[in-house]
Amino acid sequence: MKMQIQKGASLAMAAVLMSTALAVAQSSPPAPPANAPAQKSVQQDPGERKFRANCGRCHGAPEQLTPRIAGTVLRHMRVRATLSAQDEKDILRYLAP
Repeated sequence: MKMQIQKGASLAMAAVLMSTALAVAQSSPPAPPANAPAQKSVQQDPGERKFRANCGRCHGAPEQLTPRIAGTVLRHMRVRATLSAQDEKDILRYLAP
């Protein structure tokens, strides 16, 4: 009987700890990925917003790209990510100003 009470108390304590951990995890904002670019300003430009929405799922923004290399990469990724011509131009301006 005493053993059953201890098991019940252990299970109850585990449930409380798990629910507390879940509440804490849900209340804190997620940490940015390690390869995420530094935030430039509070309001993002259209190219940055489109990059995050379309490219950021798989890639972090590179720190420096020449316009030539960025253009080549974007031409290849435009088909894979189904980017519009305007999206491509905006993202290119963001990656290689």
